[in-house]
Amino acid sequence: MALDRDLLAAYEDSDYVVYDKPELVLKIGVPSPRLDALLEKERAPCAAFVTAANPRSKPRTPEENAAALAGLDQLIAASGYPSRGGEGRESNGSWVEPSRLVIGITRENAEALGRLFGQNAIVFIEKGRAPELVVLR
Repeated sequence: MALDRDLLAAYEDSDYVVYDKPELVLKIGVPSPRLDALLEKERAPCAAFVTAANPRSKPRTPEENAAALAGLDQLIAASGYPSRGGEGRESNGSWVEPSRLVIGITRENAEALGRLFGQNAIVFIEKGRAPELVVLR
């Protein structure tokens, strides 16, 4: 089943924010020299921005989202990938989701992680390239 056009547009227009000083804001299709520098520092060729919140873009309670995020954090920690906290947010501020930038994760593993947590899409980044929205369904 394809994603609704409006939902897809919202994903493409969202800010994918990595908590850093100052915040590192990623946009779909816009290269990020700061992210490239972070990947270089971590000696990683790629990263993915993922969440466990609000599966299939259906709102959940803060408690449900916190529990899902804790599960995501456990899997990331067990995998050995470094990560950074962050959030995905619509540019108008109407939607905010706690998220993680998972550094060094392969595209295949990032897609599997997104599917495991019922997500419609993830953001995948290869060093030197613009962040890409990867639709999972």
